[in-house]
Amino acid sequence: MVTNNNGSQKSTIELILRALKHKNYRLYFSGHGTSLIGTWMQQLAMSWLVYRLTNSAFYLGLVPFCSQIPVFLGAPIAGVFADHCSKRKILITTQILSMVQAFFLSALVFFDEINLVWIIVLSVLIGLINAFDIPTRQAFVYEIVDDEEDLPNAIALNSLIFNTARLIGPTLAGILIAITKNEYTCFFINGLSFLAVIFSLTAMKLTHRVHKKETPPILQGLKDGIKYAYDFIPIRTVLVFTALISVLSVPYTVLMPIFARDILHGDSRTLGLLTSSIGIGALIGAIFLAIQKNPRKFENIVVFAACVFSFGVIGFSFSKVLWLSLAIVILPGFGLMVQSASTNIILQTIVDDDKRGRVMSFHVMAFVGTAPFGNLLAGFTAEKIGAPHTLVLCGLLTFCVMLYFLYQVPRIRRLIHPIYVKKGIIPEVAQGLNTATQIAAETKE
Repeated sequence: MVTNNNGSQKSTIELILRALKHKNYRLYFSGHGTSLIGTWMQQLAMSWLVYRLTNSAFYLGLVPFCSQIPVFLGAPIAGVFADHCSKRKILITTQILSMVQAFFLSALVFFDEINLVWIIVLSVLIGLINAFDIPTRQAFVYEIVDDEEDLPNAIALNSLIFNTARLIGPTLAGILIAITKNEYTCFFINGLSFLAVIFSLTAMKLTHRVHKKETPPILQGLKDGIKYAYDFIPIRTVLVFTALISVLSVPYTVLMPIFARDILHGDSRTLGLLTSSIGIGALIGAIFLAIQKNPRKFENIVVFAACVFSFGVIGFSFSKVLWLSLAIVILPGFGLMVQSASTNIILQTIVDDDKRGRVMSFHVMAFVGTAPFGNLLAGFTAEKIGAPHTLVLCGLLTFCVMLYFLYQVPRIRRLIHPIYVKKGIIPEVAQGLNTATQIAAETKE
């Protein structure tokens, strides 16, 4: 049992799932969770397809680069639309377009018309769709959770369903590919899975905190959002940290086919097991975050998670035994998920409501949008020094970035404390070491 701030007690399960008391969020949770299983099936099938066609570590990095670079370029513009247009309509449109992309990809593989050019074109297309989908989806959570105190839990539950799907989807995909000797079934199932999230979005009744606003010129809206994010040190620091972590940490997943086939001497089922083990770690991390109640903990959680990732990915790089690799790869799965979700929670908690879409688009740009550069760099580096040495380098550099964030934590806490007090997240207490004047001065540095 866990005691709440008001003195009542709840079971751990009730605490983990507390955001599900909101009907709109329950619809989103079920629909999006179903769709994510198909998404993860497609991601694994795509990796296996690329490696089957090219036998190249470089192309394993190039294809994710092509799917993620549009997010880097387009997410800030999408954030302006998310702040001033119907988020639900944007999401329904992106889900329909994603469904069409998956069906078309399935057809190309089925009729044996697939080649690297088609893969790159369709990867760019899904990247353009995701540039609007991902930041809008993150900002949309705020509209479907009626109680702001449940927002961190809703974000953690998003990570929970994301990583539960990561556990289920790759395993199913690996088995299907091994049985059918093709990838098109995975792409077709992903196309069908989008129907679930489209239905959930249309079934929602949105009445809470949805305000019609006049859309400003895109460039002006973008400029205002950039100035807001840059001027406030906590947001700026979190975004810089996220971008560095994305470049250095996320790419380890694109090298998994090399470890599955060439180092562990397996097949698509081995790749599915490795990806699922990463999902287990991320799932544990999501549960860990879901039970957190104190918003002041998330800065320390970011540091802890980065350390876990660094040691885990370095340990995994040395393993040549399947069972040991499956056990160790849980650690980077936990670390990367927890640090990315924790930075999301920090931003969602401190951002002004009218800038939420733009700030979350910058977060998507930092985390998803910079990943293609890391993927491309990881593929190139793996060609030169090998995949194991590449992961060792990723782990060491991630640890250095963690030290940078740890140095900034005291300043971040001082600056966001007044926001937590104003929102009623933490009680107002006597001022500590800094006066309000000092805080204002730091904010403008």
